[in-house]
Amino acid sequence: MNKSTIAVCALAVACTVGMSGCASMGSSADVYNSMQTQHEETVRMATVESVRGVTIENNDGRPAPYGAIGGGLLGAVAGSAIGEGHGSLLAGVIGGIAGAVAGDQVQNRMERHEGLEITVRLDNGDLRAITQAADGRMFYAGERVRLLSSGGITRVTT
Repeated sequence: MNKSTIAVCALAVACTVGMSGCASMGSSADVYNSMQTQHEETVRMATVESVRGVTIENNDGRPAPYGAIGGGLLGAVAGSAIGEGHGSLLAGVIGGIAGAVAGDQVQNRMERHEGLEITVRLDNGDLRAITQAADGRMFYAGERVRLLSSGGITRVTT
């Protein structure tokens, strides 16, 4: 490997590592960030009306290029190692395109996780729907739950 190939590989690895830091599971009822601790929460009791599975996207619907860039760089380096001369260049271009597509798909999967939309009826009769990460705890129609609310964030717990 020559110096430029090593530099491109190092950049691709750095992009991949940076991308992995973008994944977040902060919408779980069991996960609090440091700014949410030691703050009073309003507690309301409710009864679960219905629960349905949803997909939660961490990127707020905005495309992020990191997967495509990292995959494209890795694909280009791997492809350019094939053949010599113009064949190596062509393989690098094809590898870069394939890597960019694959990297984008990997990032999209990393930024999505399963969630629950929980519709509850408050004791005063009002209906509310709260969406949070599916962290293993399942809720069932008719179950009594607590709604913990603070700073515009509401969690459903038992």
